[in-house]
Amino acid sequence: MHKLAPSLLITCSLFSGCQAAGGPIDTYSAQGAAVGPVAASAIAGDMASQFAEHIDRPVRTPIKMDADGSDYASALEAALRGWGFVVITDGRVGKSQKPIQLTYSIDSLNGEVLARLMTPSIALGRTYATTPAGATPASPLSIMQRQ
Repeated sequence: MHKLAPSLLITCSLFSGCQAAGGPIDTYSAQGAAVGPVAASAIAGDMASQFAEHIDRPVRTPIKMDADGSDYASALEAALRGWGFVVITDGRVGKSQKPIQLTYSIDSLNGEVLARLMTPSIALGRTYATTPAGATPASPLSIMQRQ
């Protein structure tokens, strides 16, 4: 319990520093934490399911993200596709398409991993405890709605 409060405080302060007033968000994908493929898959699966649950657009809306070749980026792309999203990673967007720009980060934080997904309208974050067998949520989901 004593680890939960600092994790939430740090998560909230990270999100408040990222808030932009109506402008586009910066493209950012960081591989700050080294997580293995099993943990990356568990984290990506959870974050993708939360994203699908909280996004304000239909699942069929294309998602544009920069894939950096990391285990987490690959797992996140696969998890989003598993939820029915069309994921664009090569930057090629059709003239009739209006994709959602998705940025993500995964960083080490006090022995845990902080994963974030951000779009111009919503930002999600959660910390995870990782083991060689996978990852489990170590905090509640943090949700920030943007206007």
